[in-house]
Amino acid sequence: MNLKDIHNVYFIGIGGIGMSALARYFRFLNKNVAGYDKTQTPLTNELIELGISIHFEDDISLITESFKTTYNSLIVYTPAVPEEHSELQYFKENNYEVKKRSEVLGIITEDTFCFAVAGTHGKTTTSSILAHLLKETNTPLTAFLGGISEDFNSNFVLEGTEFSVVEADEYDRSFLQLSPNVACVTSMDADHLDIYGTDKALQESFKDFINKIKPSGKLLVRNGLPLDGTTYGIEDDSDYVINNIKIEQGTYIFDLKTPEETISNVRFNKPGKHNLLNGLAAFAMAVQVVSQPYRLAEALSTFKGVKRRFSYQIKEKDFVFIDDYAHHPTEINAVYQAVTEMHPDKKVVAIFQPHLFSRTKDFIDGFATSLAKFDTVLLLDIYPAREEPIKGVNSSWLLEQIDNPNKKLIKKSELINEINKCRPEVLITMGAGDIGLEVNNIKNELAYAN
Repeated sequence: MNLKDIHNVYFIGIGGIGMSALARYFRFLNKNVAGYDKTQTPLTNELIELGISIHFEDDISLITESFKTTYNSLIVYTPAVPEEHSELQYFKENNYEVKKRSEVLGIITEDTFCFAVAGTHGKTTTSSILAHLLKETNTPLTAFLGGISEDFNSNFVLEGTEFSVVEADEYDRSFLQLSPNVACVTSMDADHLDIYGTDKALQESFKDFINKIKPSGKLLVRNGLPLDGTTYGIEDDSDYVINNIKIEQGTYIFDLKTPEETISNVRFNKPGKHNLLNGLAAFAMAVQVVSQPYRLAEALSTFKGVKRRFSYQIKEKDFVFIDDYAHHPTEINAVYQAVTEMHPDKKVVAIFQPHLFSRTKDFIDGFATSLAKFDTVLLLDIYPAREEPIKGVNSSWLLEQIDNPNKKLIKKSELINEINKCRPEVLITMGAGDIGLEVNNIKNELAYAN
């Protein structure tokens, strides 16, 4: 398929973070872009402001008339859309060019020098840091990000077309559509077992992804993963390593050792050892093509962050409110490590919205252990996303497993009252569902109260 021959691009599930970045890309190319999503969100509103027509009912009659021609139209869908979706069925039955998001991403990036960030955790932050480093060193890049970068205020960056930055998503084996020049694997914890069945199958898929790297390409691997590549880590024997870490006023200061040299007094402002690793991975990827290691290290200090990745909403002396996308036990543990390191001896209240019935079922023990560490846990109902309920799998079951006397199952409508009752010194909201839509309301209410 030649994208130059495509005039109309229609997205089924256009409001997804990855889909919306692609929609922005095609809109920038002056393609006729439209789409469907089941929910109106700030992301869909932003797309509408760009002139993209979006409707929110699965109804063939609502498809824009210009998309009734097959010869110059591309239909893009996300695997989260059910196969029986009537619009998806219509396009397939009428012989349109229908492709998954990952296939289109692979086509767009195949003629670029492609950086691909893979891993069950850390993809979005690492790729956002990488895009920031490349931009700061005037590298012509296009980036498709899985979150809203606070540096670019977008999930799509267009500063040139020679290089591309993408997240290599393991869900539905999407990353096997890519052929990167430089790839990174940040983590391989068990996840998406509804797709893979077993942890071993997931790990085999990562190995398949590595085999997609171009023959002259480079693989960066977090030290400790069962993969062969150039390693990165913290205070270990990695090829790229961070040593001599200090914290001054919430900022990490450290030495960054590369295979060639050591750069002293590097600064990085995002809390948590996991974010230090993300920053190091992005540096190690960028330095493969940018021969300015000191400039890259300097650019680490100006990275602002990604929305919903340990994002400070309120940061006062007596009260802190942080929002995070964490939806896996490993990610919750990383948030706990970061918050206790940056705000020691503070009373921490965690509000968590579990994401997916299958993930809750598969990792019930891990969720219970990670959540029990917080001083108080407020649990919301499971956000189903693409799934139907699983009998016996609910937030009440998870609550029973959490070994913490200060725990409670609450409704979203009760959030403000329950937070006020707890009187936290540090409040954290976590989850990959619609809890993110509650953040501004919480922030406004608590800022006024404090």
